Amino acid sequence: MKVYHDIHSFPKLPFPIVTTGTFDGVHLGHLTILEKLKSYRLVDGHEAVVITFNPHPRLILQPNNTSLELLNSLDEKIELLSQQGIDHLLIIPFDKRFAELSSLEFIQQILVKAIGTKKLVIGYDHHFGKNREGSFENLRQSSPQYGFEVEEIPAKDIDHIAISSTKIREALHNGDIFTANTFLGYQYRMEGIVVKGRQIGDTIGFPTANLEIIGERKLIPQIGVYAVTVSFDNSIYQGMMNIGNRPTVEYNGERKVEVHILNFSGNLYGKKLQISCVNRIRDEKKFSSIQELKFQLQEDKNKIQQILASV
Repeated sequence: MKVYHDIHSFPKLPFPIVTTGTFDGVHLGHLTILEKLKSYRLVDGHEAVVITFNPHPRLILQPNNTSLELLNSLDEKIELLSQQGIDHLLIIPFDKRFAELSSLEFIQQILVKAIGTKKLVIGYDHHFGKNREGSFENLRQSSPQYGFEVEEIPAKDIDHIAISSTKIREALHNGDIFTANTFLGYQYRMEGIVVKGRQIGDTIGFPTANLEIIGERKLIPQIGVYAVTVSFDNSIYQGMMNIGNRPTVEYNGERKVEVHILNFSGNLYGKKLQISCVNRIRDEKKFSSIQELKFQLQEDKNKIQQILASV
């Protein structure tokens, strides 16, 4: 997959088949659109193009709204889309000037002039342009004049529940990893750089890597203890992750993410770890003593090993 961060660097293609959206999560609903997009590449010269935006439009349109949390960093989104067999990914810088484009200007300047779109595939209830004024109906009316076809994909359901990035965020906020992973089609991921902590875990036999999570507004799941896998240096390890305030040993009200990597010893400071969330096993709690905490951590480890052995 070729990636472009500047619309002016996008090449002229003989027959671009295009879709556009934020694609936060690159979840199963998105994959329905991407599979349809790729299905039209059977003819020689047809190439699949995804247009997305950075930063997320809501960060520009609602700068004072701090509630938005994202399922993917930009690098994660690029990696996930590359796994889908897309030919070209255009990442348009989203700023206030771009946000002022009307739906017709978006069609004329982006879809037609810059991309040369021949077929456009969009998801159910897709809106675009200033104030989200553009719709499938606008595209359908404009397509004959500008020489492209347009197709709308219906909402994809699982047990009659429409998949959306919002529902995945809600599941993660509730610690419902099973639902989030089901809707995503993969295990929810976070990436973080290992930073120095107080090394309290070393003294009780459970050393942890303290993580500085990568990605503006990256969603961190509900506080609790999780079964995870940890990837770094081309290896994958089993791990137990704690998200919370560490009330037994270091409570200061600050939420931290730390992971104990099973059967590993070594210096991880400065390394980038990729964490894949498999299951949430319990709430975080305050213990009456360090010994009680150590006993619970051993119980957690045993349970997590059982969970990960069946994955």
